[in-house]
Amino acid sequence: MRLTTALLLALGALAGNATYASAQCDGCVFPGESWEVLRGPELASAGWDAEVLRELNVFLRDSANSTGIVVAERGRVVFRYGDIEELSYLASVRKSILAMLYGPWVENGTIDLDWTLADIGVDDIGGLLPVERQATIDHLVTARSGVYHPASNGGDNLADAPERGSQEPGTYMLYSNWDFNAAGAVFEQLTGRDIYDEAQAQIATPIGFEDWDRSAQRKSGDLSISRNPAYHFWISTRDMARIGHLMLNEGNWDGRQVISRDWARRIVSVVTPLEEMNPVGRRDGYFGYGYMWWVFDGPTAVGPFEGAYTGRGAVGQWITVLPAIDLVIAHKTNNAYGRTTAWDSWHRLIEMLLEAKGIQPEAGWPWG
Repeated sequence: MRLTTALLLALGALAGNATYASAQCDGCVFPGESWEVLRGPELASAGWDAEVLRELNVFLRDSANSTGIVVAERGRVVFRYGDIEELSYLASVRKSILAMLYGPWVENGTIDLDWTLADIGVDDIGGLLPVERQATIDHLVTARSGVYHPASNGGDNLADAPERGSQEPGTYMLYSNWDFNAAGAVFEQLTGRDIYDEAQAQIATPIGFEDWDRSAQRKSGDLSISRNPAYHFWISTRDMARIGHLMLNEGNWDGRQVISRDWARRIVSVVTPLEEMNPVGRRDGYFGYGYMWWVFDGPTAVGPFEGAYTGRGAVGQWITVLPAIDLVIAHKTNNAYGRTTAWDSWHRLIEMLLEAKGIQPEAGWPWG
């Protein structure tokens, strides 16, 4: 018998913090109209090495394609780089935002994650197979649907998918935009709400985005391939950091529970562990997968990476949260300029930030 969504949430709440990846930030402050920025003696008193941060700035200027970075510790900015106000395309970070939006609608019963595609009448061009229509909404938002129908946009692992109909829903994780786009379409179908209007109501307004522009948001994709468009976002780096700070605080924003603590914890908990990621090459990395968030998992998820997670998008879009050290890193590469930030640059950014904080690398850390 399947456990209902409500029961799963209740069990998660009873299990306590040990069940989940994150832990609410101790001593955090919250930005008002703008972020508080630590400088000079304030940085030093907070344990940051200004010389290493200057070296990081030179590295970014000379060796990386980053266009905007905000690093916040407990709600205060300790490092900025580039244009942090510019709106640009977040690529697949959109999926992590949608996971956040699902929360209240799951908890009030409007969306039951156990409903199947057949239950809610979901189909697509050319038809879904009977076994595919048994996938649940939960399978969509955890990339475990077993539906390998082409998506309206690329940038996933669909080329590595098994044969259609070969995997029972829920048994095999594959990063497929069909799942994510369908999750967006299902959200709008069941709630009657546009994703962008909901992002504005649930997140942008309550946590005070500085640069939100509803008119800049737009869906895209080839609807002759799939009925479900991609729902990309255009958000500034400093507002990406606000999203990360909201997640660091388990959905709480200055005393207001914007997203329930249970849901904020749940979506960044491992659903697919590192050793079960697909294609097999992903098992050589350091991420498992939660609810449209990538979760540090396996033997490298230790030290500052314990309980860490990230939203990540093509060519260098990241919202990375390190709860063990109360740190949020928002990183942007505006590919409108033809720029791409490589993973090596992201690694080096984090290494230098940890060095600036006086945290020495240890054997077993990711890329350490």
